[in-house]
Amino acid sequence: MFDALAGKIQSAIGKITKKGRIDEETLNKGLREIKLALLEADVNYKVVSDFTKEIREKALGSEVTKGVNAVQQLVKIVNDELVKALGEKNEGLQLKNKPSVILLIGLQGSGKTTTAAKLANYLKKQGKKVLLTSVDIYRPAAMLQLKKLGKQIDIPVFLQENIKDAAKIAKNALDRTKEENYDVLIVDTAGRLHIDEEMLREAKEIKENVNPDEVLFVSDAMTGQEAVNIAKAFDDNVGMTGIVLTKLDSDARGGVALSVKGVTGKPIKFAGVGEKIDDFELFYPDRVASRILGMGDVVSLVEKAQEVIDEKEAFSMQEKLLSGEFTLEDFKKQLEMIQKMGPLKQLIKMIPGLSSQKMMKQLDKAVDDNKLKKIEAIINSMTPKERKNHAIINASRKRRIAKGSGTGMKDVDALLKQFAQAKMMMKQMKKMQKKMAKKGGKMPFPFM
Repeated sequence: MFDALAGKIQSAIGKITKKGRIDEETLNKGLREIKLALLEADVNYKVVSDFTKEIREKALGSEVTKGVNAVQQLVKIVNDELVKALGEKNEGLQLKNKPSVILLIGLQGSGKTTTAAKLANYLKKQGKKVLLTSVDIYRPAAMLQLKKLGKQIDIPVFLQENIKDAAKIAKNALDRTKEENYDVLIVDTAGRLHIDEEMLREAKEIKENVNPDEVLFVSDAMTGQEAVNIAKAFDDNVGMTGIVLTKLDSDARGGVALSVKGVTGKPIKFAGVGEKIDDFELFYPDRVASRILGMGDVVSLVEKAQEVIDEKEAFSMQEKLLSGEFTLEDFKKQLEMIQKMGPLKQLIKMIPGLSSQKMMKQLDKAVDDNKLKKIEAIINSMTPKERKNHAIINASRKRRIAKGSGTGMKDVDALLKQFAQAKMMMKQMKKMQKKMAKKGGKMPFPFM
């Protein structure tokens, strides 16, 4: 997420604070670097000017807290200004009507159809009964795509492929929503390669027919100023309540995210952070600002863990670890949990102390999701008996496992050796814990 921009901003802050104090000359040099980094990321020029102006005034003015070192002062100021540029807080969906209607607008290729399914899945998890509809009368593939996605997440899709009036289809979908007592209707509209009067007229007519609670502009996070200009045109002509950024997991330049609130006045409400249906989350400006500055995002990390890790199963794993009964089957389950949370590099970026550009460069070669997949393949190639008792795996079994997993004997040996060492270490920790308990103390063990 904004890796290139994050690296440049962190580097500029490092240069400013290198002396241990903030003087005007050093600050100006650093702010020029930050300004260039933002402009290269295609952030709106006025937003950039206001951003750097505020930092300069606060860093040199009376608002700086006495007794706090220069690094902490400047990082806090930059963080506050980033949060302000990104929208200050997440306002969430404002669904007041029953049924509620959410209208998705945007250009072709921005990810509207996939976003419609992701949003429907998100609302379903909130206990909402959702109906999807596509009013894209120009691309039959769009309706077919939504139908497939709806089936994938078990959410009904209302389609009228023979009708060539988008506003009428939307009205009919709303009628169905009321008849069958749905809570929310999500309308996926048609896009174009660029803005034209016909598209704006059609979007406005659809809006008038369904009176939506939310009109969300869907934009690709990898685009820059052009997307912001398009968002403003939609807002001026149709009116919108918020923005959804897609592909935020990529090394997006950051232009849209840092500009769109300042230009349109409308908040970013959601972000698409991957290709899977579940890769969709509320957009929190403070968390994104923390990641840009390399300060991690513990709250999001905990939320991801809570989504995929069953508390009872986690406790059971802990007991097995401490008792020495932990098997390769249990290890495989842990790997599956980690992979459900997302790519390892993304997770590491959320951990304070490991999320800076400097640390990420050092960890880049060591952290590899393919290594986890290789380990999983090796364990999958074992028999249930071998997973429960790795000690029975002799040379012939290793050859079979290596062949079945598409790996080498060295890979199998390495996994078994590391696993045996981990089990030995856990047994030693357990013994130490018992000794401490006898003496009336308690060992500061992370699982306890």
